[in-house]
Amino acid sequence: MEDHTRDRDYCLSLLKEYTKNENLLKHAFAVETCVRAYARKFNEDEQYWGNVALLHDFDYEMFPTAEEHPFKGSEILKEKGFNEEFRKAILSHANYSGEPRNTQLKKVLFACDELAGFITAVSYVRPNKTVEEVEVNSVKKKLKDKAFAKSVSREDIIDGAKELGITLEEHIQFCIDAMKANRNELGL
Repeated sequence: MEDHTRDRDYCLSLLKEYTKNENLLKHAFAVETCVRAYARKFNEDEQYWGNVALLHDFDYEMFPTAEEHPFKGSEILKEKGFNEEFRKAILSHANYSGEPRNTQLKKVLFACDELAGFITAVSYVRPNKTVEEVEVNSVKKKLKDKAFAKSVSREDIIDGAKELGITLEEHIQFCIDAMKANRNELGL
């Protein structure tokens, strides 16, 4: 069976086959952007890491419950020939999956998932609605506002930075910078 783990075009077509919601697609691209930036920083396989991030929620629109997501997605990926390491990395982004975050990729995916979505949300409330206007302090201020982007887990954002062994501020700045560098594709 063909190895699609480094084939972004294939992964993108799979994402779009299962995900029609524009916001979920934007989320996938934002997480991919942050994870790819960390792959470069850690001198890891940017294609592989980026594709894990691109597909981490590809099953969510069809299977949104904790009983199904990301487990159904993992089954689909297995049928399509994706290796166990790739699938386990995706499983690890859900705390309830039981998959330990025991690799750098798993830690990075978890750390970037909620934060990328939160930075996107903060971008939308800036005067010009761009990521260019987002600063660490504005993200931290919004994190304290429980009514803002209330579905985003603040605990996961904080725990993600801890798992990476960096400060929350450093992690936020890193992800903002990554998203600024890719703002055109992200529509931000």
